[in-house]
Amino acid sequence: MNYELNDEEQALYDRVKDFADQVVAPAAYEYDTKRRLPLEIIAQMGDLGLFGLPFPQDVGGQGKSYFQLCLAVEALGRVDQSIGVTLEAGVGLGVMPIYRNGTAAQREEFLPDLIAGRALAGFGLTEASAGSDAGATKTHAVLDGDEWVVNGSKQFITNSGTPITKLVTIVAVTGEEQRADGSVKKELSAIIVPNGTPGFEIGPDYDKVGWHTSDTHPLSFTEVRVPAANLLGERGRGYANFLQSLDEGRIAFAALATGAAQGCLEEAIRYANERVVFGANIGANQHIAFKIAKMQARVHQARLAWHDAARKMDAGKPFKLEASIAKMVSGEAAMDNARDATQIFGGYGFMNESPVARHYRDSKILEIGEGTTEVQLMIITRELGLAA
Repeated sequence: MNYELNDEEQALYDRVKDFADQVVAPAAYEYDTKRRLPLEIIAQMGDLGLFGLPFPQDVGGQGKSYFQLCLAVEALGRVDQSIGVTLEAGVGLGVMPIYRNGTAAQREEFLPDLIAGRALAGFGLTEASAGSDAGATKTHAVLDGDEWVVNGSKQFITNSGTPITKLVTIVAVTGEEQRADGSVKKELSAIIVPNGTPGFEIGPDYDKVGWHTSDTHPLSFTEVRVPAANLLGERGRGYANFLQSLDEGRIAFAALATGAAQGCLEEAIRYANERVVFGANIGANQHIAFKIAKMQARVHQARLAWHDAARKMDAGKPFKLEASIAKMVSGEAAMDNARDATQIFGGYGFMNESPVARHYRDSKILEIGEGTTEVQLMIITRELGLAA
């Protein structure tokens, strides 16, 4: 396995890194305090072609690899996780399901704006009692003539309520099968619900610990009617199709976490070389130096893990195990590096204008979103053939 970037990959990473440093980073604190997604920055990301990276040119994409998308997510995550996850979720949960499972008409209607970054889309799976346990889904969709009638609710849905959000794809129960043992198997299907559809309500943005710039809302559906043609993919395959996107999304999520860990490392090195205490830079203190050395080791491990998973995915090889390892390792690396960087900064690290303070607040979700650390451990043990 070659972990070196080729010239094209390096050029992309450098280009997005420069954009992150020059455009995203200077605005990060302002938008974090306003708790608002900077649409002008999203538009610039669209102009750079970031939302179209892994899609072929014949649908308006850049014709690049999924690996290259992850490089862009990592570069953004260094300075602002909210912007990084907006790209990660916008592509993986917004565009990818429609590109992969949509009809020709659905793709023609929705892909151009989504791939260009002119619009965003969300994916509604999680509910109050359903997420990792999709079988507990309560949102229902009943076919009434040539329309689906949707009732239910979703929570924690990214990119669902921005001024440029065009649609949310939801997973709903579209039927039930009585099994011989008396249990009920739910038929789960994916349905496209355009924003603005009567009965579709977007709740207030959450008051989150971190990711203040990222758009996240609860959703409710009351007698929402959409055309039967809004079924995305085969009926009954909604959750199964989502699982594929989820496995892929864990790699991009790992890249985001690696970027966060890298950002904390860079800030810690800079501060350790600048901060003078008792006549010497604090980086000369072996305790500080060793802490930073461990931070570098975590970044290296996390990056190797997501590179391995992404390369295997792009090569068409099985990658489920590697994706879960990458997601778990990188999430822990981000949280540990954020904690250590904040400690190195001391009182300055406790001030919200400090990048490490924002990473400290933001990084906890990296151990929860896209499947908790505990879920990743379950997947890993099952992939190893253990009954856990």
